[in-house]
Amino acid sequence: MTKRLLGIRDRAAVAGVGYTAFSKDSGVSTLTLACEAVLAALGDAGLEAGDVDGLATHRVGDSAPPSLVGPALGLRPPAWYLDQFGGGSVSHSVVGQAALAVASGVAETVVCYRAINARSEFRMGGTGRPLPTSPEVQYQAPYGYVAPPQMYAMYARAHMTKYGTKAEHFGELAVAQRANAVKNPRALMRTPITLDDYLGSRWIAEPFRLLDCCLETDGACALIVTTAERARDLRRPPVLISAAAWGGGHSALSGESTDVTVTSAAELAPRLYGMAGVGPRDIDVAQIYDCFTYSVIVQLEDYGFCAKGEGGPYVAEGHTALGGRLPVNTHGGFLSEGYVHGINHIAEAVSQLRGDAGDRQAPGAEVALSTAQPGYVLAATSALILRKG
Repeated sequence: MTKRLLGIRDRAAVAGVGYTAFSKDSGVSTLTLACEAVLAALGDAGLEAGDVDGLATHRVGDSAPPSLVGPALGLRPPAWYLDQFGGGSVSHSVVGQAALAVASGVAETVVCYRAINARSEFRMGGTGRPLPTSPEVQYQAPYGYVAPPQMYAMYARAHMTKYGTKAEHFGELAVAQRANAVKNPRALMRTPITLDDYLGSRWIAEPFRLLDCCLETDGACALIVTTAERARDLRRPPVLISAAAWGGGHSALSGESTDVTVTSAAELAPRLYGMAGVGPRDIDVAQIYDCFTYSVIVQLEDYGFCAKGEGGPYVAEGHTALGGRLPVNTHGGFLSEGYVHGINHIAEAVSQLRGDAGDRQAPGAEVALSTAQPGYVLAATSALILRKG
């Protein structure tokens, strides 16, 4: 598979990004949010609605599908579209599939977007929401074990037990990401926090405290994916898509996995790096899916930035902070900027490589990694490697 997909390397690019405001109560529909973000991304790229011939999104329950977004914006009938079922695990595959579409000539300009009213409307794991359709749920639900914080808490505890990872390691990550969010005018949470603030926050699902958990957010984000050649003629510096990988792993509940401290990212990482022709040492900045603090720590290990079991100390030593060896979640991440189900990580990676991230800019950023949910709740994951054009 790696050899077949090498042909997309640097042939597609992100040419524009767009956001809505992030809030706890948008007061509008997900369709309105999607349209606002798409128009903002088009404006960023210097394009018009008539230039778009592809649309791509992903969804779980809530959705602003291409079949509605296109007509609402007056777009011509798309040459290609994607309306993929799936949560954070598939978030980066949406952009990867758009890159395949433009690299193969099926489409020329694809808008990838995600719109979500995850606080005011359709709260993930919240009351009143239908249970997931996975057959494993029938064995979980009688014990009240269905919400993402509960599931991740069990995996985090396993990591703590096996490797000696500490609550303070989780806390140091939350503190570092909040420091990044303070410099981000979009962020929902811009008040600095200390390790004592973290340790004093209330329990959600042990060992997770409130500040271990991502923000339930209303908002939308969009990206323009086009050919590298066309992107070079547009308004903003192009960011090349050097690699895109997605795929399944083993379910931690009923599959073949024997070690829940290893995620699907460990299987995907060699394929991703091989496509881009780089390794962990070549990554200058990383936007790592942080539905919970633990998901960053385990992915630092599984993407090869440190040895297994050393993710916690790696964070505590300051390597993931701005100015560290690998600045992580420079926008504040889902913990402090807002949760747009994966795509705002990709948008921040683009900003870092364009050099327009302002006070949170990582010096000399030329290659970025952006990752999806690593494969716990759903045994799949996806990721991108992006490069300065």
